[in-house]
Amino acid sequence: MHWIDPASLPEKKGKVSQFLVNPHGELDGLILGRSLLVHFPPHLGRQVARHVSVGSTVRVRGVKPRGADVLAAVSLTAEDNAVIIDNGPGETSHGMHPIEGRRKPGEATGRVMLSLFGPKGELRGALLENGISLRMAPHAASELVDYLTPGTFVHAWGDVVKTRYGTTLDAESIAFSE
Repeated sequence: MHWIDPASLPEKKGKVSQFLVNPHGELDGLILGRSLLVHFPPHLGRQVARHVSVGSTVRVRGVKPRGADVLAAVSLTAEDNAVIIDNGPGETSHGMHPIEGRRKPGEATGRVMLSLFGPKGELRGALLENGISLRMAPHAASELVDYLTPGTFVHAWGDVVKTRYGTTLDAESIAFSE
């Protein structure tokens, strides 16, 4: 989003309750409070991890796509006043180191707390109340909307990636659960 001036965008402020990790083990989002999904590109993950922690207050300037409850961050300002701006993936912006080797077959069960969206509003999965995020390709997620709706109990299987920032299940199959 390097072409957007962050100062021209409205600002949201809140406490970080959780980080989100993609299926490669990279930070690519966070939750403010209990319900505001903030997406940022993985190339900002290292900077976010350096300046932001769970429980800290963050100010976010971003773009909200139509029809999706997500804020695509253009800039984040941490409590230490560090400003993290998305200038696009350049030479000095590198994401977290992928941890492909730590992927293990696994499963997750729980109630969907939030639907997870990408920066353009595409459905990409769900966040369970137990903190595990379920991720899948947007084309698969669009066919599984009923399973990814808040309040739904689901059981999912796939590859699990667990980092100190969070746990993600790259879902291969999903079913309703009780």
